Amino acid sequence: MRKLTDIVDFTEITPDAAIAADRHGGRAKCLQRLVRIDLPVPRTVALSFEAVHRIALGQMPDAEALLAVFGAAPLVSVRPSSADPDWGGPASILNIGMNDARHAALCKTHGAAAANALYLRFIQAYAIHVARLDPDLFESEDYSAEAVAAALAAYAEETEEPFPQDPVRQLLEVLRSMARAWEGTTARLLRQAKGAPAEAGLGLVVQQMALGLGPEESGSGVIQFVDGVTGQRRITGRYLGQSQGRDAVSRQKQALFLTRDPRGPALEDRCPELFARLKRYGDTCRINLCEEMQIEFTIEAGRLWVLDAVRVQRSARSAVRIAVMLADEGIIAREEALARIEPRAVSELLHSQVDPTGRRQVIAQGIAASPGAAVGRLVFGSAAAQASAARGEPCILVRRETTPEDIRGMHVAAGVMTERGGMTSHAAVIARGLGVPCVVGVSDMRLNRRDGVLITADGRKLHEGDIVTLDGTNGQALLGEAKMLPPALDDAFHALMGWAEAACDIGIRANADTPADAETARRFGADGIGLCRTEHMFFEHDRLTVMHEMIFAAGPEDRGTVLERLLPMQRGDFIRLFEIMQGLPVCIRLFDPPLHEFLPQSREGIRELAEALGLPVSDVTRRIQALSEFNPMLGMRGVRLGIAVPEIYDMQARAIFEATIEASRKGWPIVPEIMIPLVSAMREVELVKTRIDSLAAAVRTERGADFAYRLGVMVETPRAALRAGDIAQHAAFLSFGTNDLTQMTYGLSRDDAGRFMGSYVKQGVFAEDPFHVLDTEGVGELLSIGADRGRLARPEIVLSICGEHGGNADSIAFCREAGFDYVSCSPFRVPVARLAAAQLALGASLRPKHGRY
Repeated sequence: MRKLTDIVDFTEITPDAAIAADRHGGRAKCLQRLVRIDLPVPRTVALSFEAVHRIALGQMPDAEALLAVFGAAPLVSVRPSSADPDWGGPASILNIGMNDARHAALCKTHGAAAANALYLRFIQAYAIHVARLDPDLFESEDYSAEAVAAALAAYAEETEEPFPQDPVRQLLEVLRSMARAWEGTTARLLRQAKGAPAEAGLGLVVQQMALGLGPEESGSGVIQFVDGVTGQRRITGRYLGQSQGRDAVSRQKQALFLTRDPRGPALEDRCPELFARLKRYGDTCRINLCEEMQIEFTIEAGRLWVLDAVRVQRSARSAVRIAVMLADEGIIAREEALARIEPRAVSELLHSQVDPTGRRQVIAQGIAASPGAAVGRLVFGSAAAQASAARGEPCILVRRETTPEDIRGMHVAAGVMTERGGMTSHAAVIARGLGVPCVVGVSDMRLNRRDGVLITADGRKLHEGDIVTLDGTNGQALLGEAKMLPPALDDAFHALMGWAEAACDIGIRANADTPADAETARRFGADGIGLCRTEHMFFEHDRLTVMHEMIFAAGPEDRGTVLERLLPMQRGDFIRLFEIMQGLPVCIRLFDPPLHEFLPQSREGIRELAEALGLPVSDVTRRIQALSEFNPMLGMRGVRLGIAVPEIYDMQARAIFEATIEASRKGWPIVPEIMIPLVSAMREVELVKTRIDSLAAAVRTERGADFAYRLGVMVETPRAALRAGDIAQHAAFLSFGTNDLTQMTYGLSRDDAGRFMGSYVKQGVFAEDPFHVLDTEGVGELLSIGADRGRLARPEIVLSICGEHGGNADSIAFCREAGFDYVSCSPFRVPVARLAAAQLALGASLRPKHGRY
């Protein structure tokens, strides 16, 4: 075991020095790589994580030996070097070594104003960040000798000792302060919030100062060669060039443009050779570090220094374009390009987004349920949303919570916001399917529909017609019209998705209920439809009227007669789906919701329905009451309704078979998949299967045409998972509906859990919202049991999940390990799932997410 005295305190960064990112941090390793590619980096020393930890404990390094590396009377800076730059660190301290003597010397060589500015800045930084004094005492933009004297006096008065003059002491105090700041409670919590481990280490780099002052061209700046928002090639940055003359100071510096610009002078014209060298450095970094870097530089009396280089900060669309460009240029492999993109970031490319560079006035905060952003006028009901759409005015639909009655309003709204709900609430699921931004669980707002007012947390009153911007990506509502970015479905996106599809080893289907959904799914490369919820087809106005008549029919014969009017509508829907998918599998779930969802609850709605049916209001009210259930989500819905009212499934099965015959005439090999919802017993499957098989035989005879189909079960009750072996005897596939399965396993309402889920996750009751991230321990065990027992009974059975978890990377990893055949998710999540699956297939979780800098 090594003794403390055997541990090296510091290491000078040279091409062959033993510098490692996991011991010295990312900044130290990047600086070594800059040295290796012959960029002009000032002399730099690195302190390891271990050394900095010992400093925090009071075991100080040999600062005199450390400073000796930089020669006589050096000026140095100290900067943090954490393993991941995103984890941050304590503030950098510049100009260590400044004291009265050095100040006097600089007055002679660089002028009093420049010397005063350097000394005053160091005093301010040291007092605030090292001595922890009140910043207000040291605020000053006056760089006179009097200002320096005042700062020194303030320091002496507050600390009861003179400002330290010994560079060795200055350096030791800076190192101690930065080490202890990193290990403090506040800093630990902040970096944990950014994904860092609680005990993450910090390295420090000590670098010789390049002052950016001198009789010739001098200044400092940063430069990058791609746009951080779009990813397009574009030189941007900033440069503060010193005015000619010894007495130039920061406040007299010129803000020069890096490239030619009509608004002012440009470094490109003023110093063309230096500008050309910076561009070469950018190319060198991109080729050798395999990344687009932002370079921090200083020009000191005509000499160019590179102080640091960091990965260019970028939006999701920029990240995709940069990764694809680097792959196209042969700098990185396509596999590495895929590994660099976070799957959830892809969803940002599919929708309009709020421009991160614009102003945003947040008026409400909730759960980001469906990504994207939209500007529109507030409306508080579906009828108002439809009226707004008829006028050609985009609208944001705000509801306490949505119900199936709101489907038509959601279809025409630019965005949806609800007071209640979570990631799998009705509003969230439908909005993701439609591809519209949605924010749910906005508990700090209050909707007063009677007065037509939305009251925000700060008491602001918004009325119908007021313009807001809904940011579904960040879960916010913004006042007024924010600056927007369009979707980025460009060549870079399509190239990345093509590479992902080639690497993917699990099927990615889409949940698609309408032809528009199916077209979106095809556009995003889905392998088929994994869930078509047929009930959503019945909420169109003309069909809803027929549904009402069916619900109020006197008996089976009357119901059958009414349903015959729905048959051609359903058949047309299925024909269109089959045509769009062109032979790709289409899994159609039979009718699932309880009938009460199709009936109005308000007095006005009941009266309108009575008028439409020609019935007394009392009869309509009694029928609605008769259909009411204490817990309708666990009542007569799904297969229970199909068995109790078999005419509905008969009509749907006939529509599917007739559509199959019609669409097959175009030459596509169509084999529809029919899925029975909410099964919990084998006998339920037997009853429905017998009836469907009989209908299939009847249609074959009537039409004189043969066709094939596959019958399966949606496993969304715990009992169905446990009895999957029995159920599989009558099913060609098992598709796990993880939304309801999670709800039933936990005993949680997915529509109401959002009220307390944040608190539960924060207090560690649940690691994550189980409606957002699949609970692989509890719900996952049911999936594994169901899959194993289903395969044991029927080895060739097809297994999948079709809940919203299907678009989540962790869920896909679980499904791959469990041997599932495919996952299915909302159309707009297909690219996200595809990329996640490709990364898992390539083992991307073991690869670095960024370049080798």
